[in-house]
Amino acid sequence: QVQLVESGGGLVQSGGSLRLSCGASGITISKYHMNWFRQAQGNQREFVATITNDAVANYAVAVRGRFTISRDNLKNTVDLQMNSLRPEDTAVYYCNAVYPSTARMYWGQGTQVTVST
Repeated sequence: QVQLVESGGGLVQSGGSLRLSCGASGITISKYHMNWFRQAQGNQREFVATITNDAVANYAVAVRGRFTISRDNLKNTVDLQMNSLRPEDTAVYYCNAVYPSTARMYWGQGTQVTVST
């Protein structure tokens, strides 16, 4: 059974930092593209960041320069370092794994990030 479990969310003041982590079981993340998405209340889920199976990273315009995605294939984890947080970053953040050749996809349950003014 595949599980993606996010952790590290919480409440932080504007300008602060958080580091989210996603631990995977049942899959070997080195074979997957790993992604972070977020969903603010009342909004659709949106892309935040991706890191491919060969470690190429890309970001949504809204977070570029503030967020950094990284992966540790030995630990089977993917992290999202979030700096200079803004109230508009408030959302539930979801970890996502996609197998490149089949597009088979898995989701975590999400972790809440709240940025106060």
